[in-house]
Amino acid sequence: MDELDQSEIRIPRRHTGRRQPRWQPTVQEALKCEKSEKRRTSAIMLGLSIKEVSAALREGKLSATELCRKCLQRIKKTRHLNAYITVTEELAMRQAQEADDRLLRGKPLGPLDGIPFSVKDNFCTENIETTCASRMLRGYFPPFNATVVQKLQDQGAVLVGKTNLDEFAMGSGSTDGAFGSVRNPWSYAGPYRTLSHGTDPDSDWVITGGSSGGSAAAVASLSSFLALGSDTGGSTRNPGSLCGIVALKPSYGLLSRHGLIPLVNSMDVPGIMSRSVHDTAIALSVLQGRDEKDSTSVQAPDPHPAALPREFDVRDLCVGVPKEYHAPGLSAETLSQWTRVAAMFERAGARVCEVSLPHTQYSIVCYHVLCCCEVASNMARFDGLQYGHRSAVESSTEALYATTRHEGFNNVVRRRVLSGNYFLLKRNYERYFVKAQQIRRLITEDFRRVFASGVDVLLTPTTLSDAATYSDFIQEDNRTRSAQDDIFTQPVNLAGLPAVTVPTSLSSRGLPLSLQLIGQRLQDRKLLAVAHWMEQQLDFPLLRFHDEDDVQDTKSERNRDRERTSGS
Repeated sequence: MDELDQSEIRIPRRHTGRRQPRWQPTVQEALKCEKSEKRRTSAIMLGLSIKEVSAALREGKLSATELCRKCLQRIKKTRHLNAYITVTEELAMRQAQEADDRLLRGKPLGPLDGIPFSVKDNFCTENIETTCASRMLRGYFPPFNATVVQKLQDQGAVLVGKTNLDEFAMGSGSTDGAFGSVRNPWSYAGPYRTLSHGTDPDSDWVITGGSSGGSAAAVASLSSFLALGSDTGGSTRNPGSLCGIVALKPSYGLLSRHGLIPLVNSMDVPGIMSRSVHDTAIALSVLQGRDEKDSTSVQAPDPHPAALPREFDVRDLCVGVPKEYHAPGLSAETLSQWTRVAAMFERAGARVCEVSLPHTQYSIVCYHVLCCCEVASNMARFDGLQYGHRSAVESSTEALYATTRHEGFNNVVRRRVLSGNYFLLKRNYERYFVKAQQIRRLITEDFRRVFASGVDVLLTPTTLSDAATYSDFIQEDNRTRSAQDDIFTQPVNLAGLPAVTVPTSLSSRGLPLSLQLIGQRLQDRKLLAVAHWMEQQLDFPLLRFHDEDDVQDTKSERNRDRERTSGS
């Protein structure tokens, strides 16, 4: 019992006619109660939205250094999740102190001033090791910040660490990196532990999804209010779905890719991960816009967007449900959520209709060919001469190249490089690369035609099911797993459209289930407005670790906790 409620303690009275002495806790019980209350207060503080924390910082109810310290303590407490590769404690505390100084003078830099955030370790960070979870880049300290990282820091956000991933972002489980696998925080939450009948989470934990699993785990476990991921075929939405958080893949070009170590240049986008749609919208307003250092970036349609509307009228909305997304392997629970939310839109007055995206069935093969071709090109820079790992074998230039790449890359990366070079051979170029580009155009045209017909957003699953256990996940190879897990997410990257995943409920195993909304190009704000309405109707429970509370709070219940805390 985390909190001792005197009103619930019943001491039987003896019929002696004398008044019974009032119950007094022992010292041990009192200390336990005090520690429990501190844990609960800390969880409430870290569970606040960015808007709420920003207001508390400006009003002096909370200091940035105190908030940063709480996040760093949380990182240490959740070290078993392996969410972080590098923790920037000294830098974070210095940035938090600078934020406090600005807030004290009443001159905050913006809505993110003093807010702790984390960054996937494939974004360059000035004088902070950037590894891409690979031996190849161990010891690489970039001399500059990625544009999106710099924009956050220009707003006063506090960098607490670099998060774990699949090596060079190639994977869908965050299990194939040089620093070990990332564990899903929900493995240690009350519902999963109860419904799994006492299974030891340390021996049979569930995956986060990938490749931005570290960022998703950081946000879900309350050690970071906001995290950056990268999304090439679903690498923010997949882990966002499995970890029960909001994850946005913006329109291609809306956020600068400068400083994001590339996987597939024509599909990579920085992704935003947070615990609410509103927080995601705040981050998007800071990060969007043209960057002279990235020729593929575009000007935001609205450089100074207003906040998301509290009340959003869905009666003029048309929601499309693609029939091709009824894919083999789709779990009954995910299908049930898909049907439930579609019906929820319909009851609210939206028009819900079935649509067709006929070339979806070719998207996985198309993506695989294009991904491998661009990987082969991008990985060519890692030769042991300029930066990163360098083999001790120097008998010849060719031997140096070969051994450096063999030692620095894992099997997943090497296979994709070999496949890409095969597809790009002169005799294969037309058969594979050109053909895949033609299929990509057809997939893009499918989306264009559907949206031109009057559909505003598409509603689809994000993943086939809830998170798999690690022992089940590793039964299949990386290529097979990625093909299965990216089936609903990567067509969006091929078309350059915005998409966001929103958690809807817990499965029968006590793990998050989520759905995806897909919008029209550069209509990211409208997409988030719809997602915000959907989020408000669903009231998804927030993660609470088993040793903090045996009951999962919903967002509305957490709001009541905040009111009680602020009133005390």
